Amino acid sequence: MDSYLIQVNGRGDHAPMLDVHLKSSGNTISPGKAKGRKPRWAVRASEMSKKTFNPVRAIVDSMKVEPNPKKAMISLSLGDPTVFGNLPTNNEVTWAVKEVLDSGQYNGYAPSVGYQSCREAVAAYYNCPEAPLEAQDVILTSGCSQAIELALAVLANPGQNILVPRPGFSLYKTLALSMGIEVKLYNLLPEKAWEIDLEHLESLVDEKTACLIVNNPSNPCGSVFSKSHLQEILAVASRQCLPILADEIYGDMVFADCKYEPIATLSTNVPILSCGGLAKRWLVPGWRMGWILIHDRRDIFGNEIRDGLVRLSQRILGPCTIVQGALERILRRTPPEFYHNTLSILKSNADLCYAALSAIPGLQPVRPAGAMYLMVEIEMEHFPEFENDVEFTERLISEQSVFCLPATCFEYPNFFRVVITVPEEMILEACSRIQEFCEMHYQGAEGAQDLECDK
Repeated sequence: MDSYLIQVNGRGDHAPMLDVHLKSSGNTISPGKAKGRKPRWAVRASEMSKKTFNPVRAIVDSMKVEPNPKKAMISLSLGDPTVFGNLPTNNEVTWAVKEVLDSGQYNGYAPSVGYQSCREAVAAYYNCPEAPLEAQDVILTSGCSQAIELALAVLANPGQNILVPRPGFSLYKTLALSMGIEVKLYNLLPEKAWEIDLEHLESLVDEKTACLIVNNPSNPCGSVFSKSHLQEILAVASRQCLPILADEIYGDMVFADCKYEPIATLSTNVPILSCGGLAKRWLVPGWRMGWILIHDRRDIFGNEIRDGLVRLSQRILGPCTIVQGALERILRRTPPEFYHNTLSILKSNADLCYAALSAIPGLQPVRPAGAMYLMVEIEMEHFPEFENDVEFTERLISEQSVFCLPATCFEYPNFFRVVITVPEEMILEACSRIQEFCEMHYQGAEGAQDLECDK
């Protein structure tokens, strides 16, 4: 048997030194000269990093196209409401952070799940008789993206699968694949205002299905599910014993003629992890403050899921303490008119954009009911010179300097997404340019057929 001898040598005032000799079958081997190993550099990226893939970045980064230098660029692609400065957060929100910063009381570490007082504030804000919450039901996270990551990590193991909407937010797939979790895409129906194809959804469930992701209000669709449709979704989850990961970051960002129902308020038995945060409703995405709300009225999650979330939260030791310190004031003191004014701007932009694009031959927008987006179908048969939505949007950039995301980014080809947070005059100018572009390239049924024959 091999033996190993470690001698500790110390002389006078010098600290003890480790004198290491490796003995193998009676022979002494010097450190770094063990048999069978030639030292060499072999640093490789991890398997997790290789599996991490963001389809939006992959598609956008590959779009090697220059905008028309004669026209100022109008970007309708980025879901960040702060970009153009027309949607600032409320003064109460800003003052809350300034006050905390000046106090000097929130510069240290907080518990990994967040300060108890902050968890209490979030629980109180979202608590209701239909879905009661206490501080222990709240996990604070670094943005809603981390909330989704922790929820996925606690619900699914490598080799299992999750059900994800198509079209849907690309991060679900990015996170899942990096964890070795398979993604199964269930269809949303544009002709039904992006409701879920429930029959298709249920057909995807198997013994390895770990959870169902429901995004409402939706990115990229701008849709808001009705109460009755949410109840139908819950019925499927109940029959299949599937927990729900509810991405509700756009919760309450709905237009006046629509009503938002948190899915947990309608559930009697399906356990739900609801993910949200400050980013969208309070217009501060860069502040990275999110949360998971644990709804488990039948104790199906039990302590195991709660304890798992706590352990996972310890990987980065919690979100920004400065924003945590301001959280209670932000939730309690932000005036209702702030939310109303934001929604009025979004609704006005949505109406303008929908009306303008509806009048353009070859385009079929789907009217949004909330969030910050609008999806537009491209009737590709009338634009035969373009292979797909990526080519269509590339040429739109190069000819008109208008950048919309091709919906291939969301697993839904032949559509594009418009962000409606830009100033009104910019929306109108962008729609005018899109009309000019479509009129230039539109082919009627006969013209399209002739062009196909010429190819």
